[in-house]
Amino acid sequence: MTGFIIRRTFSMLVVLFAVSALTFVFMKLIPGSPFDGEKNVPDAVIAQLEAKYNLDAPDWVQYLNYMDDLVVPRITPERIPPGPGGIVEDYLLNIPIPGTGKVFRWFNFGPSYKSPSRTVNDIFRDHLPVSFQLGLAAFFVAVVIGIPAGVAAALRRNSWIDYASMSVALLGVSIPAIVSGPILRYIFGVQLRWVPPTGWGTFEQMILPALALGFGSSAILARLTRASLLQVLNEDFIRTARAKGLSERVVISLHALKNSMIPVFTIMGPMFAALVTGTFVVELIFGIPGLGKYFITSIGTRDYPVIMGTTLLWGTFLVFANLVVDILYGFLDPRIVY
Repeated sequence: MTGFIIRRTFSMLVVLFAVSALTFVFMKLIPGSPFDGEKNVPDAVIAQLEAKYNLDAPDWVQYLNYMDDLVVPRITPERIPPGPGGIVEDYLLNIPIPGTGKVFRWFNFGPSYKSPSRTVNDIFRDHLPVSFQLGLAAFFVAVVIGIPAGVAAALRRNSWIDYASMSVALLGVSIPAIVSGPILRYIFGVQLRWVPPTGWGTFEQMILPALALGFGSSAILARLTRASLLQVLNEDFIRTARAKGLSERVVISLHALKNSMIPVFTIMGPMFAALVTGTFVVELIFGIPGLGKYFITSIGTRDYPVIMGTTLLWGTFLVFANLVVDILYGFLDPRIVY
């Protein structure tokens, strides 16, 4: 197990390095600079801005400088003076070293070109927790609705429960959040006034966006759970367990359901990463101050540090979620070895 985790961690670092390099290359292929959209700004001023953020250097130098600030940890005084051009270094991880007056710092994602008073880490601190809470709530909705619905449909195959569950699942897959979100907001928030239609901060304000975001994922889980469980129920070891006289409850819970969860857990990894890193549409519909808005707008405004930071953040969640899923495989199926 330890060797497997070490190998996977190394492969995760390689994947994240590849993601950073590809993101940087494609980002630089977009014509123009982050300051081209400024109105009535002289070329001399734009040149000064590009020099301030080191955008006048060759692309490979910019990439190495960015990765150096991000990957290499620093031990600095408690107060860091502004760097060249007045840029303040801001690190995501800050651990004081007792008795030295020094601080261990790591992960400097750089400043935001479009918000000079804020860094990318400031954006993460302010808005990532909101997106993470929304994603967790949506993931909870998806699991609580999707897996039981799929199990019920498989155990009652070709019954009204099966048809009703799969019809609702088909509806959830077909209707995107950009449609279901306004409908839920209008019916339950405006007409019935059961919950607040917009905002964030209370449990009531979390209900509608979590349903809008998680319902589509629950439909995917329901369909996959049903198909996987039906396949496992036809296996020889299930017939053997029934032939031994085990109760149907034991056969389903201890034998069939456990083995059928392997493909379900496989898709739950990237699903979790996608939900917790923010969904722009749902956040926009319900007025949620999440991270998705900054990721979308950063592409149009060519805010390079925000693009790199949010992409690497999503990639980190994705590879870590896949690692957790791979570790869970061994608990679901003893035949799987590391």
